[in-house]
Amino acid sequence: MSMIWLWTDLMVWALLGVIVLGIRSILKSEQARKQWHKIFESRIAMASAVVLLFYLVFALMGSVHIKLDHNAYEQSGSSIKESPANSTLPIGVYSLLELSMSHLITHSERTYSAPFATHEYSTSIGLDGDGQVAQGYRPLIFGGQHLTPENGSVLWDVFTKSLLPFMVALGVIIFMVVIHGYFRFQAFARRDINETPKALPWNTAYVTFFTLTLLFAWFYYLSYFYHVLGTDKVGQDVFLQSVKSIRTGVLIGLLTTLVMLPLALILGISAGYFKGWVDDVIQYLYTTLNSIPGVLLIAAAVLVMQVIISQHSDWFGSTEERADLRLLFLIFILGLTSWTGLCRLLRAETLKISQIEFVSAAKSFGLGPIKIIKNHILPNLMHLVLIALVLDFSGLVLAEAVLSYVGVGVDPTTASWGNMINQARLEMAREPMVWWSLFSAFCFMFTLVLAANLFSDRVQTVLDPRRVH
Repeated sequence: MSMIWLWTDLMVWALLGVIVLGIRSILKSEQARKQWHKIFESRIAMASAVVLLFYLVFALMGSVHIKLDHNAYEQSGSSIKESPANSTLPIGVYSLLELSMSHLITHSERTYSAPFATHEYSTSIGLDGDGQVAQGYRPLIFGGQHLTPENGSVLWDVFTKSLLPFMVALGVIIFMVVIHGYFRFQAFARRDINETPKALPWNTAYVTFFTLTLLFAWFYYLSYFYHVLGTDKVGQDVFLQSVKSIRTGVLIGLLTTLVMLPLALILGISAGYFKGWVDDVIQYLYTTLNSIPGVLLIAAAVLVMQVIISQHSDWFGSTEERADLRLLFLIFILGLTSWTGLCRLLRAETLKISQIEFVSAAKSFGLGPIKIIKNHILPNLMHLVLIALVLDFSGLVLAEAVLSYVGVGVDPTTASWGNMINQARLEMAREPMVWWSLFSAFCFMFTLVLAANLFSDRVQTVLDPRRVH
C-alpha cells in the first residue's frame, strides 16, 4: 500500500491552499469581512455555502489516492483470483473516498437491479427449485439477502435501520453546535460593547448540515444491506458512482479557474491599461477564439489527445493515470476556451479605472505600470473576478455533463455525471425502463448547480457596486 499523487490531486490541493490564503486575507481586511458577513446574512446563501462545502469535502476525499499492491493482498491472506463475492479489493489505485465505501465496490451484482430491490430487474433463464429450466427474477447476490421469512418486509427493515443514522447525524450536529458555541462565546467576550453586527443565520446552517449528514449517513448505512440507488448494466452500485462523480464535477468547476484566471487577468488588464497595439492584438486574439464554436474546438482537441494517449500507452502506469491525464487536458481546454468573457469584462473596467484621478496621480508621481496595476487597478477589479468565477462554476459543471454526453468529455472509465447520463440513453429505451441512473446523476448535479447559482446570485448582489443594496 502506497500513496500516489495524480496531477489533478496536486492541483486541487494547491487550489485549496490558495482558498485558505484568500480566507486569511479576508479576515485581515475589515471591509472584506463586512462584505462577506453581509453575503452570509442571507439564509439562502448560508444554506448554499453548506451544500458547496459538503461537496468540496467529498471532492477532497476523492483526491487522495492509494495504490494497493501485492503486499496488501499477502497481508490480508487473500489471493488475486477470488470469486466476485469476495470482500477484498482488487489490486489497483483507489481514492480515500472509494476505500471508505469499498463494500460497494466488492458487492457488485450481475446486472440491473432497482433501488432497495432484492431481485434483478429483468427476468433470466435458470433452474427452479425442482431443477427445471424456467424464466424468472433471480435473487441478488448481496442486496436484501439478509432478510429472513420472519423479517421479509423491505420497508420495515429500512425503517428499523434508520435509527442509527439518525443518532449519528444528531451526535455530529450536537458536537458542532457545542464547538461553535464555545468559539462564539469567546468572540463575544472579546467584542467591543458598541459593536453589534447583525447575527448570521446559523440555525439555517445547522439544519442544512444536519439534513445532508442524515441523508448521507442513512444511504451509507443502508448500502451495507441494499443497493440504495440500484445497480447499472454490469451490476455496479449507482450510489457509489454518483458520489465518486462529485470529484469530477467539482474539479471541472474549480480547476478550470486556475487556467482561465491568469489569462483573463493578464490579457484583460494589459489591453485596458496599455491600449494601442497591445489592445488590438488581444482583441483580435479573443475575437478569433470566440468565432470558433467551443464544442468543436474541444472535440478536436480531445480527439487529438486520444490519439496521443493510444500511441503512447507506455507513458502511464495505470488506467487511473491515463484517465487523469484526459481529465487534466479537458480542464486546460475548457480554461483556454472560457477566459474570453472575463477578459473582455476586465478590459472594459480597466479602461474606465485608468481614467480616474488616483491612477493619473500615480502616473504623475512616476510609478511604473506594474505598481499601478498591482496597487490601484487590480484591487478594484477583484469583485468582478470573484463574481465571474462564482457564476462560471455551475456553467462548467454542466459543460462537463454535456461534453461527456456527446462523447468528448472525460475518459469513459472516470466516474462523472456526464458519463452516467450518456449511459442512461439506452437504458431509458429499455422495457422495463431503467430510470435510476439518470435520476441519481440528475439529483446530485442539480443540487450542486442550484447551490452554486443561489450562492453566486447573493455574491453578485453584495459585491457588485452598480447594484443598489
